[in-house]
Amino acid sequence: MTFTMSPTERETFLAGVHVGVLSVDDPGHGPLTVPVWYAYEPGGTVDVVTGRDSHKARRLRAAGRFSLCAQSETPPYAYVSVAGAIADVVDPVAPEVLRAMAYRYLGQEFGDLYLAATEDDAPDQVMFRLMSERWRSADFAKQYG
Repeated sequence: MTFTMSPTERETFLAGVHVGVLSVDDPGHGPLTVPVWYAYEPGGTVDVVTGRDSHKARRLRAAGRFSLCAQSETPPYAYVSVAGAIADVVDPVAPEVLRAMAYRYLGQEFGDLYLAATEDDAPDQVMFRLMSERWRSADFAKQYG
């Protein structure tokens, strides 16, 4: 029995709302591994927004690639991990992209509050776009038929 998701299943799962865990090379240390919001549409890039001068952004630029894992938090558990090269860096990030990300994770009401609280940081945000090269996945609900 395999728990591996089909390409359609894994892309649908990744397109859902999950906090992702991004990992990127951090020489002299273990990989930098941090939770992130991300955006993904099946067949597209995995998009992550961060501060232009953040440690994460510096590591992403230097490595030129990263991996991201998204998982379900309740049983039956499932996860999708995707890794690949950075296909593009968008600098600066358009306000409507930041709004869409905030609404994706917080809904409109709390998204608007978040955007108001972080508006001074908005001009300094950049988006890294990952082109998938390698996928790993599991859906443990498959063990129940």
